Amino acid sequence: MEDSYIVKQISIFSENRPGRLAAVAGALRDAGINIFAFSIAEANGFGVVRALVDRPEDAYRTLTDLGFRVSFTDVIGVKMRDEPGGLSDIASILGDAGINIEYAYAYSGKDAAVLILRVDQVEDAVRQILARGGELLKASLFR
Repeated sequence: MEDSYIVKQISIFSENRPGRLAAVAGALRDAGINIFAFSIAEANGFGVVRALVDRPEDAYRTLTDLGFRVSFTDVIGVKMRDEPGGLSDIASILGDAGINIEYAYAYSGKDAAVLILRVDQVEDAVRQILARGGELLKASLFR
């Protein structure tokens, strides 16, 4: 059951220099792959683009064929209230259960805000959020 909520995020590692994000985004565009959400982190001259896409396997193949280093990471997408306290609710559920959030990013859509989480105990996080009445995005949205 927990597996139906675990989403494959792609992480693309690249030099942090002008044009790299454009190259990634252009390659995905040309392959007809939609980007739902992404974040960029930087460390020591290298960047990591983390993204949720509609066809992660195709994105992996497309980007590795262009020479990018790409990996998959299991994340979850939690719907949260798009108002003060929404983030606090989710963070408290996980913190109370002893689950560490390694990183997160969010987007706000038409229906709800969504928090993308990388946690150290993904199956436990899914169980805890569902048990406390939280709503998770189905992994099938990203295939």
